[in-house]
Amino acid sequence: MAFRFDPYSPSFDADPFPAYKMLRDEYPCFWSDEAGKWVLSRYHDILNALTDWRTYSSAKGNLVDEFPGRAGATLGSTDPPRHDRLRGLIQSAMTKRALDHAIEPARDSIRRHLAALEGRDSFDFVSEVGSKLTVDLLFYLFALPFDNADEVRDNAVLMVQTDPVTRQKAPEHLAAFHWMAGYAENLVQERKKNPGDDLLSNFITAEIDGEKLLDKEVQLTVTTLIMAGIESLSGFLGMFALNLADHHDARRALAADLSLIPDAMEESLRYNTSAQRFKRTLTRDVELHGQVMKEGDAVILAYGSANRDERMFENPDFYDITRRPKRHLGFGGGVHSCLGSMLARVATQILFEEMLTAIPDFKRVDEELPWVSSSNFRSPRKLVLARS
Repeated sequence: MAFRFDPYSPSFDADPFPAYKMLRDEYPCFWSDEAGKWVLSRYHDILNALTDWRTYSSAKGNLVDEFPGRAGATLGSTDPPRHDRLRGLIQSAMTKRALDHAIEPARDSIRRHLAALEGRDSFDFVSEVGSKLTVDLLFYLFALPFDNADEVRDNAVLMVQTDPVTRQKAPEHLAAFHWMAGYAENLVQERKKNPGDDLLSNFITAEIDGEKLLDKEVQLTVTTLIMAGIESLSGFLGMFALNLADHHDARRALAADLSLIPDAMEESLRYNTSAQRFKRTLTRDVELHGQVMKEGDAVILAYGSANRDERMFENPDFYDITRRPKRHLGFGGGVHSCLGSMLARVATQILFEEMLTAIPDFKRVDEELPWVSSSNFRSPRKLVLARS
């Protein structure tokens, strides 16, 4: 039977690692009929693609299934020099002061969410802990009113999804994107009239050499950050919790010594990153591993495979919180390394410091998990944990 690689299959995301290994060992440059794209799976091939942005371009979008109008207008879907301009302006807006304003309120919020679980034998980490923290954190950062937080969260969740049958964004996913874009546009216009000491106001006023972000750039940046901040970060928190639930010795070590959390976080980003696959488009023909990829072809960079590549990481299928895998691709790499990585690390540190203090022993209840249907991300839709 011919080998198939189908990033739209729910059964694939239940355990993608055997297929990733087959790709790395037998088909390191593979054309996927199901995806209609090439797939690169080895660490050094993907790292080369991330650094060679002139050949592996993001200008036609970096999502495996892109939203209309997003390509070429956001940080993740542009190449230098436009990308450098956007990144510089956004970085100048993401000041330590703006981030610090959200940290302690976020810690208070996670304590409240954990306190609400007292007396219960089990709980859904995704909906009752991880997702709640990421929504709170984003709303504190942007100084948003909490009256429609659930609606914002629901649309962010829909935005990352893809229909596994049609292998494209379904009408409800596109509607969620347009809703979020409209929501962000209204926020931008309101904040231009009433600026404050928050991240959204900083985006609007950020300036380098007399140049500012255009309203459309601010709108799409906020749209993307809300999607990524709520659902991508929530996905990683869920994966970290899953790793600890499945590896009791590691969880007990962290509960006994919270200073080990940063190293465990990096290992989780390597071992089970939620950011599994992103796209590039070729600007020239490339010959790799005996295959010729043509100019204009789309290429999937399988970060989740690269992080398990035995050519780069010793015993890669073993979860080792003492590993310190500094060169993992859990936050991408090259010019498109994740700009929110510092915030994600801080949020993860806060959550698990509080959770491992309040609930030091837990295990997962369900052997089989429901997974978010996404061609880019891999994370559980539900993760029921029981105190042990």
